[in-house]
Amino acid sequence: MMSTDNTLAQFQLNQLRASIDNMDAILVHTLAERFKATKEVGKLKALHNMPPADKSREGQQIERLRNLANEAGLDPAFAEKFLSFIVAEVIRHHEQIRSDEAEL
Repeated sequence: MMSTDNTLAQFQLNQLRASIDNMDAILVHTLAERFKATKEVGKLKALHNMPPADKSREGQQIERLRNLANEAGLDPAFAEKFLSFIVAEVIRHHEQIRSDEAEL
């Protein structure tokens, strides 16, 4: 039989996990919305023969995200790694869009 302390701890653990699950869902849906927007950027870039990557914009975004991370109490290095991962995926999508447009 669980003690009262263990029962309370399990209840708190379940609440925290439910909160984490909700935040994970928010992250996934937010990323999906972000990728919808970047898909449109990729189409525009392909239409106007612009390069898939924009190093200047990426640098600005990294600095902006590092500042946001600092303000939020999140490790800026982690935020930068996270953004770099997303940007790499966006560029991959843009290259695919450009390739698909070239085939038309």
